[in-house]
Amino acid sequence: MSKILVSYFSASGTTKKVAEKVATAINGDLFEIVPKEKYTDEDLDWTNKQSRTSIEMNENIKPEIINKVSNLDDYNKVILAFPIWWYKEPTIIDKFLEENNMNDKDLYVFVTSGSSSIDSTYKSLQNNFPNLNFISGKRFTGNESEEDYKSWII
Repeated sequence: MSKILVSYFSASGTTKKVAEKVATAINGDLFEIVPKEKYTDEDLDWTNKQSRTSIEMNENIKPEIINKVSNLDDYNKVILAFPIWWYKEPTIIDKFLEENNMNDKDLYVFVTSGSSSIDSTYKSLQNNFPNLNFISGKRFTGNESEEDYKSWII
């Protein structure tokens, strides 16, 4: 049986709630990707070109992550979960992938978004990390059934 890590970044709590549901449904382990500097509501204001997230995304600034996956070798499947920012992954996800050796992992991606599709985000990840084994990508709202999560990953 595969051991699965559900790694997630959640600035507002939405992705965290879905990641917890996914981990429970598939009996996976949870790992929260925690930025050194927590995001405030002002940081997340995408309408403000001077907000932290606007600057990070436009200038490709990758925030520091304060925690590490200590037992990554124990997993053969890794789920990456995050909100969509500017039609792609937040730069902290790129930092996470750069800091962790995912070369021998099957990677599954799920995103949370009010309206954006996963298509451009998934392509961005594949372009930025062409040597990684991305298997599947989904957009989840948190209203899916346990069976929806299981049928996607197991």
